[in-house]
Amino acid sequence: MAFFSKRAISPVERFESALKDKQAARENLAERLNAAEATLGERRDAAERLAIAGAADAQLDRAETDMRAAEDRAKTLRAALTQLDEQIVMTERELADTKAQRDRDMMADEIEKMVAAIERAAPGFDAGATALVAAVTQSAASMLEATDLAANVDAVRREVLSAVHLVCAELRSTAVRTRAGNTNIASEPEPLRPSENGHQLVYTLNPLLWRENGEVRRVPAYARVELPKTLLLVALRHQHVDYLNARRVQTLIRVHGSGLFQGPPHVDDPRLVDLDALAVREQESDAA
Repeated sequence: MAFFSKRAISPVERFESALKDKQAARENLAERLNAAEATLGERRDAAERLAIAGAADAQLDRAETDMRAAEDRAKTLRAALTQLDEQIVMTERELADTKAQRDRDMMADEIEKMVAAIERAAPGFDAGATALVAAVTQSAASMLEATDLAANVDAVRREVLSAVHLVCAELRSTAVRTRAGNTNIASEPEPLRPSENGHQLVYTLNPLLWRENGEVRRVPAYARVELPKTLLLVALRHQHVDYLNARRVQTLIRVHGSGLFQGPPHVDDPRLVDLDALAVREQESDAA
């Protein structure tokens, strides 16, 4: 009984071994061809010397027979070398393709490991967030700050679980495309144009407030909102919003969601950015 089983040879190792063998065979064949061509030269010279010296026909026949034999041998070896060179080129191409596939498979394996790790961690996050919410909602005491905390945690929990589902689905698709060699680099999207009603649907990067139709609007960070186009350029210049089809926004939506479950920030939230005040400051700065 064999105590150790023989390790299976990988496709890359098989092609590397085949290429090494073919290269060694080529080197040996090239040496034989050089020797055959040298012999052919010697026998051609000998036949010419015999002809010049007026040798008998029998001698010339033997010399010519030897010369043709050497010529045929060199021709055969030359054709074999050409064929072997073609095989080496094909093997090198197959080896390169196999190495590229191996690298793609390794990358796809790492992506699938990431998916598995995310899916293993998600239930723990869900359980922790649920326990935190329950600590507030199941308490007999009632505090506005605690209630707001529970609502925000639950909203974040929903958004994160949704993002986990989306990201894992995209990563699995990426792994499949990677194995097949069909991964594409997405081009930078063009900014969307403002809609006809004077508003632009954008994604917030910070909590914002502005005044519209006599009302103060407050919106949270990481949310899809319709922003008046009169404030759009100001918000864009200061990196408080970005277009929905921007690459970073697509990533942030997967992580933070689109603000569907978020309420407006508190009036005294120190992170709130007053876009109206920011626009006024820009105008004053330009006028100065």
